[in-house]
Amino acid sequence: MTAKLKSSCEKDLKTVYATLDEVERYNHACRILGFDQQTICPPLGMEEQGETSAFLSNKAFQLTKSKKFISAAESLYANRKSLNEWDRTLADSLHRDYLRTKNITPAMDKQFSLIFNKAFVNWLEAKKNADFSIFAKSLSDVRNVNLKQISLAENAKRVPYDNLLDVYERGMTTKDLAKCFGACKECLVPMLQKIQKSKKKIRTDFLSRKVTDESQRMMAEYLLQTIGFDFKRGAFTTSEHPFTDGLAKDDVRVTTHYHENMFVSSMFSIIHEGGHALFEMNQPRENYAHHIQYCKTLGQHESVSRFYENRIGRSRSFVHLIFKKCKEIFPTVFEDVSEKQFYEALNVVEPSLIRTEADEFTYTFHIIIRFEIEQMIVNGKVDIQSLPQIWNDKYEEYLGIRPANDREGILQDVHWTSGFGYFPTYSLGNMYNAMYYNKMKEQIDVEDCVLHGDFGTINGWMKEYVWKYADRLDSKTWIKKITGREFTADDFLTYIEKKYGELYGI
Repeated sequence: MTAKLKSSCEKDLKTVYATLDEVERYNHACRILGFDQQTICPPLGMEEQGETSAFLSNKAFQLTKSKKFISAAESLYANRKSLNEWDRTLADSLHRDYLRTKNITPAMDKQFSLIFNKAFVNWLEAKKNADFSIFAKSLSDVRNVNLKQISLAENAKRVPYDNLLDVYERGMTTKDLAKCFGACKECLVPMLQKIQKSKKKIRTDFLSRKVTDESQRMMAEYLLQTIGFDFKRGAFTTSEHPFTDGLAKDDVRVTTHYHENMFVSSMFSIIHEGGHALFEMNQPRENYAHHIQYCKTLGQHESVSRFYENRIGRSRSFVHLIFKKCKEIFPTVFEDVSEKQFYEALNVVEPSLIRTEADEFTYTFHIIIRFEIEQMIVNGKVDIQSLPQIWNDKYEEYLGIRPANDREGILQDVHWTSGFGYFPTYSLGNMYNAMYYNKMKEQIDVEDCVLHGDFGTINGWMKEYVWKYADRLDSKTWIKKITGREFTADDFLTYIEKKYGELYGI
């Protein structure tokens, strides 16, 4: 690098860093407001709070629209080969965002934010009343915003849904998803039929025994401690829909929910969200210094949350590790339950209506259904008003069950209040972690570590191989760097076939 180029890059970086420092202050405030809105904000205060969040978010957006910032960011992109790895990642990310939002004015951005906030408020009301009609117009508005954003993007892809998917999972395409979901259907549909015909009967009656909110809180705290959650840098509470938010480098918050007759729901939502939190807590500190801490894909993130929830949390070793504590915290639940019965109950295959409560085996069907419906919505192939009927028909087709109302059907998830393209990342996460779990087993005795509660070794491996490069690589490049192999659904399907074949004797 010449002295002149070095000086130019340093000047541009100083401009970009200074602007992003201010942008992140606004965004930090928005995250705090968002966390409050989903946890303790009173219902009548939500819309006004959302308007405040939209105002602050728009201020941040305006900063990235300044000619000085854009000029500096684009100059960095033009000279990205001269930058270090972190700043090159930043330059690439800013360029992608610039092309995607170049033609979106601050006024448009504010309007979009208000539409998303209104959709969230209406979704809450619709879910409460089990009435999709309350949310229908907002869903149509959200679709129109997404299509408007695509039409304004300088780097728009030919397939509309690819543009939305790229926001959450850069590098993946609709074609990729159709291929891996096709393989899943080919494998899982006939296997589900075999499981349903199996003579194996798994006891689950004790899973619906009543427990108090306080006992569930104690269990949630124990589980977070067990997997290595840092309470000096994190906190947890409850919300309608469990989530994780990395508010800042030393402030990661997770939520769960308590159902008195579904204690396992809270246990595994907190392990899932705890996995997300570990990812945020253990990313390189350099990510913050170079403003790339939010460059991870959602599939990368979901791979980690579902790694802890399923590959670890529902394993025989983990059940053995926590069983004594479960009996201590929930004595009336486990007084006549063996460790084996608990393990089998946690892995029972039973088609259900609610995605977040779905068993590990049938979960993929929930995502396939959403993926198929999202494409219909984005491609304009469906009347919004007919979606509940389509949703219910697909559940009957794939899982043999039908929602009794919109609350347990199309209104169960919050995701569509902010757009489309998120849901496939859940299943992609399962596929990624199946690949790197197999790689991990080559280097450490994973089952023994879990059996003895040695999450230091597990988290250390994850930090070095899974978390370290996530922000700097697209998902396909990242999984190949970890495993040395191209992305495939095969590892996941092999795992599922082996685990559930043994469990059900098929």
